[in-house]
Amino acid sequence: MGDMFEPKCPVVDSERVWIDENMDWFRGQFGDEWLSRPVVLPTDEYFPGVFAGSPDDVRAAVARVGTYMGVDLDRVVVDFHEGGRDDPLARAIGAASRWSGAAGHYRTVNGKAVVSLEESLAGAPRVLVATIAHELAHVRLLGEERVPPERADQEPLTDLLTVYLGMGVFAANASLEFSSTGRRWSATRLGYLTEPMFGYALARYARMRGEPDPAWARHLDTNPRTFLKKGLRYLSLSSRGP
Repeated sequence: MGDMFEPKCPVVDSERVWIDENMDWFRGQFGDEWLSRPVVLPTDEYFPGVFAGSPDDVRAAVARVGTYMGVDLDRVVVDFHEGGRDDPLARAIGAASRWSGAAGHYRTVNGKAVVSLEESLAGAPRVLVATIAHELAHVRLLGEERVPPERADQEPLTDLLTVYLGMGVFAANASLEFSSTGRRWSATRLGYLTEPMFGYALARYARMRGEPDPAWARHLDTNPRTFLKKGLRYLSLSSRGP
């Protein structure tokens, strides 16, 4: 009978182990300091002023996010590119689907970290912030030589680091967005972790911070918030450590 009431983890066991191990690794790499910092939220407190989408506005957003994430901004250069690609399967079924995992690119040129952002992101500030966070997480992992470039799970690891460095609300909310126009639906996916994985990662993060009921969870979209709550219940009732 006990198994019937055992809390269910929102991710499969291999994903849970990967998240648990790497969140612990982040703690060793970046320290406990990040667990006591405020979670960055989509509010005027963290992003004051009017965002008009100009290149200067985008560069200012990069500087602000970089400051929140502990990035050495003197080593970062920002440029822009056209991007986006259609999904042929989605076209075949009358849907518009766009993979935006490459909405930003990271590369190193002459010792500088070059963050290239898709121009269209200027019209979607929250997705822009999530993309910036992902690319700056590359700076903290690759630019600081914490992981080798050939590491197989580098991209999802970079997504996961955004959670540990306080940008998880933006990353989780941008992970999958749906909209509809007429008879067509569109799905925009940003990043490399699924919504359940982000939800569980945020639950692990909250647990590490000693937050059984984090106030910042109300800023999450419905799906990530649901997975966060499931993850917190699983971690609490299964007596797993922080």
